[in-house]
Amino acid sequence: MRGTDPEGHGAGEGHGPVRFGPPVPEDGLPVLPELAAVLAAAAGRAESEPVGGGTALLEAACGYWGRRGLHTDPGHAVAGPGAPALLLALTFALGGDVLVPRPCAAWWAPYARLLGRPVFHVATPAECGGVPDPYALLETVRRVRAEGGDPRLLVLSVADDPTATVAPPEVLHETVEAAAGEGLHLVSDETWRDTVHAPHDTVLVSPAEMLPERVTVVTDLAGAHLPPGWPAAVARFPAHDAGNGLHARVLDVLTALGARVAGPVALAAGYALAEPEPVTTRVAAAVRLHARVAAAAHAAAVGAGALARPPRAGRHLYVDLGPLRPGLSAHGVGDAQDLEDFLAARLGMPAPGGHRFGDDLQALRVRLSTGPLLAGTDEERAECIGSPTPLELPHVQRALIHLKSVFDDLRDEAQRWESPR
Repeated sequence: MRGTDPEGHGAGEGHGPVRFGPPVPEDGLPVLPELAAVLAAAAGRAESEPVGGGTALLEAACGYWGRRGLHTDPGHAVAGPGAPALLLALTFALGGDVLVPRPCAAWWAPYARLLGRPVFHVATPAECGGVPDPYALLETVRRVRAEGGDPRLLVLSVADDPTATVAPPEVLHETVEAAAGEGLHLVSDETWRDTVHAPHDTVLVSPAEMLPERVTVVTDLAGAHLPPGWPAAVARFPAHDAGNGLHARVLDVLTALGARVAGPVALAAGYALAEPEPVTTRVAAAVRLHARVAAAAHAAAVGAGALARPPRAGRHLYVDLGPLRPGLSAHGVGDAQDLEDFLAARLGMPAPGGHRFGDDLQALRVRLSTGPLLAGTDEERAECIGSPTPLELPHVQRALIHLKSVFDDLRDEAQRWESPR
């Protein structure tokens, strides 16, 4: 028998939505040597990093945002041990009910539920994920208020996990205008903004550029700059009185939690945020590599009849296997949890179902990550980052051939089980 999470999405025994939720997709690459050297040199550091981040880390974060057109004063920034801690603090500090797109990053909703805050998912437009459709947002806010709710916070992401899309500026603008009209505060998760696959052909605009007085930006450095095992994230607050108050309340929560960035990690994070040449070169090379792998995975999926938007950012791909349901049903796959278990076993890699991201349990959707397709020995992984033809490396080629064969088998099985027309 299945259990259900607070929103009614099923979860098989031992597959709870929080403890067994999918982690941030890793890049499958060795740690940048210069970054490892900074951390190693700081290993003897005994003093603790201040709650909210020390001066050096916050100044590096402000420089990082400034290079992206978001002037920031260190007094309007904080650092924490990963974006989840910052989102928890923000959710507590802002109060009220929380709105998120459907689907959304798996870690967004649990923190609101932990605080006893209702979470309402809002449909996204056809063009992209990560940003609610403005009309659906207005209708959801109206309905929630009519039922006695108090929506105050909208969490969104322009460069999105799980859908790997980048919201067009015109779509984002309509949603931001709708949110502003309803008095919502926006948290813009910009973890993946530096992983856009074609940065010269893709226009990425932060909501903080459109609505600076009502947007807090959160960036987890695990997106592009640090390994996920070195938790660090930074947040940028609006520069006005309300932003000052929110900044102070968030610091109170982080202090109560003892949520500090580890001292050695803080030095590594500051180095990464300063973006010296070794860091920018590695980030660009990793983005190119994962873009190629994601494009190959996308071709394998849609070539077999599955549906997926072309991946534009990040290290993942969101696939709808609904068209292959007849063949999957023959294997006892009836929902996203079944599909997660089935594909993970077939592919030999994690394949979290869409229900992990707030999507419909009955829809046969999964997020696939590109990192596992690069898995191999340390030497093989290092070779990936420097190769001009990484998809032709034997271990990567084997992984992609296996992925394609699994999808092709599902297509063939679906065709066998389809009812004659």
